Amino acid sequence: MNIEKLLATRRQLHQIPELGFQEFKTQALLIKKIEEMGRSNIEIMKWKTGLFVFVKGKNPTKTIAYRSDIDGLPIKEDTGLEFRSEHSENMHACGHDLHMTIALGALEHISEQPINDNVLFIFQPAEEGPGGAEPMLASETFKNWKVDSIFALHIAPELPVGTVSSREGLLFANTSELFLDFTGKGGHAAYPHLTKDMIVTASSFVTQLQQIISRKIDPLDSGVITIGKMTAGTVQNIIAETARLEGTIRTLQPATMEIIKTELEHIIRGFEIVYDCKIDVDYGAMYYQVSNQGEYVNRFAEVVGKEGIEYVEANAAMTGEDFGYFLKEIPGFMFWLGVDSPYGLHHSKLNPDEDAIKVGINAVTAMIRDL
Repeated sequence: MNIEKLLATRRQLHQIPELGFQEFKTQALLIKKIEEMGRSNIEIMKWKTGLFVFVKGKNPTKTIAYRSDIDGLPIKEDTGLEFRSEHSENMHACGHDLHMTIALGALEHISEQPINDNVLFIFQPAEEGPGGAEPMLASETFKNWKVDSIFALHIAPELPVGTVSSREGLLFANTSELFLDFTGKGGHAAYPHLTKDMIVTASSFVTQLQQIISRKIDPLDSGVITIGKMTAGTVQNIIAETARLEGTIRTLQPATMEIIKTELEHIIRGFEIVYDCKIDVDYGAMYYQVSNQGEYVNRFAEVVGKEGIEYVEANAAMTGEDFGYFLKEIPGFMFWLGVDSPYGLHHSKLNPDEDAIKVGINAVTAMIRDL
């Protein structure tokens, strides 16, 4: 393992973060790095802005898949790093630059020392949105292989380097974006009775939403509705004709997501009558829960222990990850990789410890060989 070369690659990737289905530079750089490996047993297939990279086994009876996501976030970087983002409004603030580097390291190792079985490396675009896993899974290219098992990792800023973490069952929640557009009637601030004020309407709607969680969801279940952004109005003396709410819904059970959406639409219909307005709803990207199979998690804990990597039990989280669509169809698991950063995921100052790259490669390659 040429760790210095991999660190240089990670820094190159960090400088070119691209949003979902716009990862053209990223795809080109990944292809370049893979071709430089010079291995005849590697086959590269493009899928939109992502890649399928197939390593043929010596005597295959099954295919093992490993996924890395490749997109960045619309966040302005504030790390001060010499290799900070060259795309001023985008940043690899979720660690996907490390994810790709670890996948490249594992790919090089497996291609140099092939195992009996086939290995499919998936470089998936648009994990942060609008969602690349579900269409990639359904693609004709993916259907060319019968994948028997699949796994992936995600960096964990709060965990120390040298540590990995996972759990049997639910790891990440079901998630859905939420966009609500309110349309009423604007007018002069001195004549409110002649208008339909969408700031008042949207504000009331936000407080009403929380009653879905407190009164419609089983207290032993869990759900979250968060409105993170409200946009309305133009100047101080004009009553707003339109308003927009942007948020997210998160649940531990797929059925709970459907309950919340049904109740949300009931509230929408009521508000349209009471406030004499029009409300349009868009659920945006929706991600299925990441639910790990215990057989694979237990096996992984044993494998990494033999590599001198510490395994700790994870807690379920309300974070979302579209890798859940792969696990819905294929047995496998996902795990956290400790990167020891004082700043968390999606933060403009996220700065993972690069020593975690070697740990990640060791964990991934050891698990592939064990599977």
